[in-house]
Amino acid sequence: MKKWRFLPALLAMCVFLSACGQPTAKQDEEEIPYIEQMVLGDETIIEDEAVALADAPATPNNILLPVASGTKEKKTSKATIDYSNTTDGYVMVNFTAATDKRLKVQVTGPSSTTYTYDIKQGTWTTFPLSDGNGSYKVSVFENVSGTKYSNVASQSFDVKLSDEFAPFLRPNQYVDYQNAPDTIAKAADLTKDCKDTIEKVGVVYDFVVKNLTYDTEKAKTVKSGYLPILDDVLESKTGICFDYASLMTGMLRSQGVPCKLVVGYAGTAYHAWISVYSEETGWVDGAIYFDGTTWQRMDPTFMSSGKGSANIKKFVGDGSNYTQKYLY
Repeated sequence: MKKWRFLPALLAMCVFLSACGQPTAKQDEEEIPYIEQMVLGDETIIEDEAVALADAPATPNNILLPVASGTKEKKTSKATIDYSNTTDGYVMVNFTAATDKRLKVQVTGPSSTTYTYDIKQGTWTTFPLSDGNGSYKVSVFENVSGTKYSNVASQSFDVKLSDEFAPFLRPNQYVDYQNAPDTIAKAADLTKDCKDTIEKVGVVYDFVVKNLTYDTEKAKTVKSGYLPILDDVLESKTGICFDYASLMTGMLRSQGVPCKLVVGYAGTAYHAWISVYSEETGWVDGAIYFDGTTWQRMDPTFMSSGKGSANIKKFVGDGSNYTQKYLY
């Protein structure tokens, strides 16, 4: 297999999901207006906190899983917010009361950007502290009627990450490799002979491009709130661009490679891509391969669907039209 050389390693993909709207009505302590199709939060640009580099990310064979430790928690009659492990880059929420209402969690970090998530009753859900060091507020909401939500639990806390990789190694709602044993096993098999991070990125990227087929019908019919199930994507070998990005992120994280699932815009089109950390380059934000003459930017969705390098170049350009919005 040809060894891909990545100089930065990014997965630039179309995400055929609805663009999100943020509530425009004034929010108070008791209610939160909600706009249908709100999936990925508002459109305020997130600026990363400057965090000191750690010596190295987690070891490849050390799969890091979140746990609700219970040492720091806010518990009400309806929900529990566990913030025991904020140094490891995550917070967990469980809506414990019986309900058939729609449930939401909002996480606001030091950039003041609010991430809004759907959750299910009775299960722990993990949310990354993607904004780096600083002050956060987590709130849990239960639908009252229409677009009105009642705040059933809130907790503020300060975060000092153990290292900058912490939020981007563990599974979360958008990259749920914790419940994807086949994905973990496949990543381990693909990377077993790799000598460094760049090789791991290369073999995983190559696998995704060669084995996944873009699902045009799914792209047309996907509903608001869709989340990839990684083992289903792996088994079916089909998916939309969100599936491509989430699968690759899950594979790399399970092998100890820090990886950010990024959502933003390429021009006016909504996209998802990944940023990967390597010891040689640090955090890198573009997918480029060497064709023997020049560096060419890659888009795996176009590559896997066989649309060719001309369309890839037209679609992706030189990368200057990419605008990062959210990190997961």
